[in-house]
Amino acid sequence: MKKVLILASGNGSNAENICKFLKQTDLKNEIKVLCNTEKAGVFEKMKKIKIPCILIQISNNLSLLNECINYQPDLIILAGYLKKIPKELIDLFKKRIINIHPSLLPKYGGKGMYGDNIHNQVLINNETETGITIHYVNEKYDKGEIIFQKKVFLNKDETLSTIKTKIKSLEMKYFPIIIYQLLYGRNH
Repeated sequence: MKKVLILASGNGSNAENICKFLKQTDLKNEIKVLCNTEKAGVFEKMKKIKIPCILIQISNNLSLLNECINYQPDLIILAGYLKKIPKELIDLFKKRIINIHPSLLPKYGGKGMYGDNIHNQVLINNETETGITIHYVNEKYDKGEIIFQKKVFLNKDETLSTIKTKIKSLEMKYFPIIIYQLLYGRNH
């Protein structure tokens, strides 16, 4: 059995998708979600699918660090979690913390580059493609070793809404599969 820890900050659509996917596999997984935003939608989503979701205070990194050390996850997944991961945690769980980024890194990565900020830059720069990147987390925003990328081609008439839809579709399809492969070393 593998232990999975998901860190979330918002609505929880990726966290929910990952949990449902892992629950459907033939293997037993222990899953726990930590959230740093009191009124985040992830709490309701996790309650519905019976996954423990705990509010953590991020004002100091000690509570996050303690939760991770006590739980000892095989994999820590950032699913819409926007806070910087403390170096102590990265050192303790080297190559066991992953993130998904809504662009083809190294393009549109770094501090402040998330969600609509990225998609708007893609539009402004008239990019012909965009995509997702799943990568290991290190001390620098979006600079960790790339595990997987998937691109999608863009039409000339794309809007913020159409790009968001395309990226969300890639995230929902590929993030759980890559997580499964990292946990079990095989395809689902």
